[in-house]
Amino acid sequence: MKILKTLFLRVAIIILFILAIESTLNHVFGASSEVHPLEDAMRQNRMIGLEYKAVHRGSHVTTLVASASMSNSPATIEEAIELSKYPKHEVLATGYTAGYESTGKYPESPSYGITYSGVKVKRDLFSTIAADLSIFPLGTILWIPGYGFGVVADKGGAIKGNHLDLYYETVQDVYENWGKKTLEVYIVQKGNGNLSEEQLNKLNETKVRQVFKHKIAEKALNKKVSSFAF
Repeated sequence: MKILKTLFLRVAIIILFILAIESTLNHVFGASSEVHPLEDAMRQNRMIGLEYKAVHRGSHVTTLVASASMSNSPATIEEAIELSKYPKHEVLATGYTAGYESTGKYPESPSYGITYSGVKVKRDLFSTIAADLSIFPLGTILWIPGYGFGVVADKGGAIKGNHLDLYYETVQDVYENWGKKTLEVYIVQKGNGNLSEEQLNKLNETKVRQVFKHKIAEKALNKKVSSFAF
């Protein structure tokens, strides 16, 4: 019995020692259990019937995990997150593609479709956008009404001041879906100056996408159908 008690105390001391080291390293290197702002917004808004768990360490993007039914899910993302809690910023937003007309590059170019951050251009639930990095650092997540979530991944010679360039897959998409607009965007999360392919993929693989993917697909289909309307 005495041996077991001694062993237990030693194990307890070792565990406390490990936890103390981890706490010190987290303090020194900036790792934390900070909740991602998107997860926090989804969790606080009771309109969506999902429970989320998230872990955010350093510059790694949160992975969201859903564990409930979607029967009471909102009709739009705007209804699922409380946009009023985020600061607004007025910008001039234009659209661009990876093609020659926007970047001067052709598909056979090794750097075709590669942003300043190193990630590939993407139009998804979280799309790549270009900005003045002195205002919106790489990795900044914006909610852009009429476009969706934009992640700052690129910059441009003509993108100065309060100017955003939103990625679209084709020139036709730019003209039909955007053009040129002055509007207020919401700063969901300020970037730290870095963005990786892994981070962007994790954002687009979240369960938030599962909630809205059928609605996103339906919206895209309706646009295609309306383009054939006389």
